[in-house]
Amino acid sequence: MIRFVLTTFPDPDAADRAARLLVSEHLAACATIIPEAKSVYRWKGAIEESHEAAVLIKTAAASFPALEKRLKEIHPYETPEVASFEAADVSKAYADWVLQSCTAGNPSASPAR
Repeated sequence: MIRFVLTTFPDPDAADRAARLLVSEHLAACATIIPEAKSVYRWKGAIEESHEAAVLIKTAAASFPALEKRLKEIHPYETPEVASFEAADVSKAYADWVLQSCTAGNPSASPAR
């Protein structure tokens, strides 16, 4: 099963560092960085606005708990966005690649070649 994880970072460089780390640790198969996102949100009672980099992470469902833990460890925000959802329809070849790429937290997976 494939999961998409949405998060944001304060800037593209921080997003890039996190994406590279998660992929290198086999927690994610891929992370797509959208460098220019504007967020409007309520924080500590006030309406805030900030420019951020959005990141869409592709992972195996079995790797999600380890990915979430690691993301919270490396994230600069006090309360990072970690929103995960299941991919309902995924091509077999893509799903196989994601599952083979994400071996962390998934002992039954073999490392990607």
